[in-house]
Amino acid sequence: MSVTECKKELRNFLIRSPKDCKVVVLPDFFLDRFVNLNWNVWEFSDLISDVAKRKGGSIDGVPQTDLRGGNAINVASALANLGANVTPIICTNQYGLEQIRFYFKEAPIDTSHIKICEKASITTALEFKNRDGKSNVMIRDLGSLADFGPNQLDETDYSLIESADYTCLFNWAGTLKFGTQLAQTIFGRAKVKSKAKTYYDTADPTPNMSKIVELMESVLKANLVDILSLNENEAIVYASLLDKNINDKKESMEFADLAMDAARVLAKHLTNVRIDLHTTLFSASLKGKSEVMVPSFKVNVLRATGAGDAWTAGNILGDRNCLSDECRLMLANAVSACYLSDPYGKHPSWAKLSKFFNDII
Repeated sequence: MSVTECKKELRNFLIRSPKDCKVVVLPDFFLDRFVNLNWNVWEFSDLISDVAKRKGGSIDGVPQTDLRGGNAINVASALANLGANVTPIICTNQYGLEQIRFYFKEAPIDTSHIKICEKASITTALEFKNRDGKSNVMIRDLGSLADFGPNQLDETDYSLIESADYTCLFNWAGTLKFGTQLAQTIFGRAKVKSKAKTYYDTADPTPNMSKIVELMESVLKANLVDILSLNENEAIVYASLLDKNINDKKESMEFADLAMDAARVLAKHLTNVRIDLHTTLFSASLKGKSEVMVPSFKVNVLRATGAGDAWTAGNILGDRNCLSDECRLMLANAVSACYLSDPYGKHPSWAKLSKFFNDII
């Protein structure tokens, strides 16, 4: 499909109402603080070092924002703003629940499946300048998420999963102790009891490096996942387990190109899984020998955190509405770009997304 045909398909899609879409997301919500640093890593390191040498002090003029965080709740926010019916099954404390109700006051969601735990998950996201725009370093306190597992779900949760169009699981490494068992249980139940598609976005797996092989064997190779969503780093980490040549190429290839090679390795070995890759330069969808790539939109990027979650929302809606692979990826890119360029970090409504797309093309 040509770019012109793809744009026409997406323009026509955006002027009509999408299909009803019932989505369940699990399991993370974080209290996030974004720290927008107008320096690269080395410049900031020098500033920190200077302050430490004088026994402490302040670095003023650093924009900071408190916002909802966590892959599951961010995807829920993006989907809800676009009109989908989203229910989170997540863990947080009572304060976190009140924050969720505050953040979703304009796009209400069902909060009855939220699990109230002892300690909230908290992230401080440091966003740095780099040559390609922005990058982020997330400093996390996992809180009760680290202990979250299948034993915290009840039959009402499983009934919800069984009635969904998509069951989406995120942040495998954050569910430190029982992440693999959680995926096996939830996706296993969805596969047996429902027609829901299973969508997996593990986020960065490296904090739980010792258990990645088990995840690969027990979940990714086990016909439990319909769609595996990845960024560059995640694709490279998983593919390096399947093809040692991926690690050998790290010094000679650009990061995005290496990620695409990694996605091809995953598509070759995980034949029943659709591999959906999102990078700063393009997104791609691969299954078996089929491969589609669509370039990202060029916008004024105002933040680094949350781009993949916004992208996932567009990807799910495109899939639900049976768009072509090219159009689905372009829709996902548009949702992400609209979010990244919004001054207030808000996920777009359907009307705002349509206007953004028509303006940018």
